Parts: sequence; C-alpha cells; structure tokens
Amino acid sequence: MSKSTKEQKFNVLYSEWVHPLFRFIYFKTKDQSLSEDIVQDTFVKFWDKMGTVGEGKEKSYLFASAKNLLLNKIAHDKVVGVHAKGQTESSVKSPHYDLEVTEFQQKLEKAISKLPDNQREVFLMNRIEGYKYREIAELLKISQKAVEKRMSQALSELRKIHNKI
Repeated sequence: MSKSTKEQKFNVLYSEWVHPLFRFIYFKTKDQSLSEDIVQDTFVKFWDKMGTVGEGKEKSYLFASAKNLLLNKIAHDKVVGVHAKGQTESSVKSPHYDLEVTEFQQKLEKAISKLPDNQREVFLMNRIEGYKYREIAELLKISQKAVEKRMSQALSELRKIHNKI
C-alpha cells in the first residue's frame, strides 16, 4: 500500500470512527482527558498495524484495541495506587462494595446496549458527554425535535429495561 493511499484510508477511517470510539471509551471512564489519550493511542497503534488489519475489520480492530488499552491502563493504575499507598488492594474497599458497583455498572451498560443505535447515540452524547440537544442536532444533522424524541424514547426504554432487571 503506497503512503498516500494509506494516509487517505487512515483519514477516512479516522473521520468515521474517532467520535464513536471516544464516546465508547468516555462511557466507560467518565474522564475526557483519558478518553482522548486512549483514542489517540488506538489510532497510533492502528496506523502501525493498518496493513495487517483485514478490509472491513477496521471497526472491530479499533474498538477491541481501545478496550484493551483502557484495561491495561486500569490495571496499571491499580498496581501503582496499591504500591504508592503501601496497602493491599483488599484493604482499600470492601469486596461487597466492589461487587455492588460492578453489578450496577454491568446492568447499566447492558441496559444502554439494548437501546437502538439512534437512541443510544443521543443518550450517550447528552448524558455522558454533556452535549445539549441543539448541539446534538447539529452534529447528527437532524432536527432538535428528533433529538428530543430519541432521548424521550431512550429514557422510557431504559426505565422498562431497569424494571425487568
């Protein structure tokens, strides 16, 4: 693959996936700076491996790579935190508390993942990234009323899913 062809392909994929990838990581971290770093590292890694990633497999590679980078960062931070404080991980929080937090996060992620794509996108942009309805409408090139309707439907659906769980 020539350098200019590689750059063109990379630029197209970057434009298409940078925002969904950021939302994916931000949903998990709630940390804008960390999310931006992970997305940047993901695309750097993708640039290096671009020739080995099969055609049509780019999305899977990007999301799997970002998730793995996040998990590595979390594991690293835990080790650093434990050693910096001179405490064992088990003495920091009770196992019961950790289990409840993990279960809640899993239920929430499961409920959000069950939303239709258009509702999930609007929900994450508003509730996680903090965009206003007007900004979402501009970014998605839809009307503000459409954003309001999608959000209303998403919240309604999340209530139903929550009551079932």
